[in-house]
Amino acid sequence: MIKPLPLLFIRLTIALSFFVHGLVRIPKIATFTQYMLARFEPTFLPKGIIILFSYALPFAEFTIGLLLLLGLFTRQALALGCVLMLCLVWGTALIEDWASLPTQFIHIAFMAFLLNALPQNSYAMDNLIKK
Repeated sequence: MIKPLPLLFIRLTIALSFFVHGLVRIPKIATFTQYMLARFEPTFLPKGIIILFSYALPFAEFTIGLLLLLGLFTRQALALGCVLMLCLVWGTALIEDWASLPTQFIHIAFMAFLLNALPQNSYAMDNLIKK
């Protein structure tokens, strides 16, 4: 069993990663989308799917990160984060960017750990809502 304070630091670290990924991409979303289109051009994915995902990704990252920072809807945010990471792993493998996969594996491993440790998630707004 992990104690609440170390668990908080793990949650905040993952939260900051997601939050900042979204935060820095949102103001330059058109440039980010063009980058994604170029990266995925050799794949079989339709341009429309790449554009849609590229526009949604920064907002999803930002929202998941914010919810995890606050400890609000933590279970849902972690589950969505895991699904998002699965999409990223699939896309990363599709473009054969093998060097990026370990970072994504680390993210999903920590999120799965946090999901498992939710009963010890003492420092979270979720606990205020339960009362």
